[in-house]
Amino acid sequence: MNELSSRVVIMKGDLTEMDTDAIVNAANNDLLLGGGVAGAIRRKGGDEIQRECNEIGSIPVGGAAITTGGKLKAGHVIHAASMQLGGRTTAAALRSSTAHSLRIAAERDLKTIAFPAVGTGIAGFPLEECAEIMLREAAQHLSGETSLQTVYFVLFDEEARTVFERAWQRICVGSAPGASGA
Repeated sequence: MNELSSRVVIMKGDLTEMDTDAIVNAANNDLLLGGGVAGAIRRKGGDEIQRECNEIGSIPVGGAAITTGGKLKAGHVIHAASMQLGGRTTAAALRSSTAHSLRIAAERDLKTIAFPAVGTGIAGFPLEECAEIMLREAAQHLSGETSLQTVYFVLFDEEARTVFERAWQRICVGSAPGASGA
């Protein structure tokens, strides 16, 4: 588990400034970059990202799609569709869109990916549950065959970072050899 724990980095920061192979957009299934994380990605990355999203069109809730990073430092944006436009994120959609994002990154042979707390903004998903689901998906993905070396969770504020850190500690303890539980 020590090797796994070093491959997950939890930090406070600006997702749009990450110099990773990909950053993840908390997307709606129509891939319209409106407010929140998506709006910040569009403002910094440029209209090219939205144009590529328009070419892809709608994807299923729980799915993900990849575009270039436009003017961002990140080479790609993976759009994790955890909700419908104007809708709410569910646990199942968050779990599925996170897993799809990780799979797409590995299929493209990417080494680094950075996630926000998907669904916790306008979509209203509880932060604690988000941390638990996303971190478990990352741990599960990293424990198998993958090109990904590091998964970053880039949180907007200190409170979110703390929530993710606590969840990660619980997951690591629960996965330790001889530990009972998850």
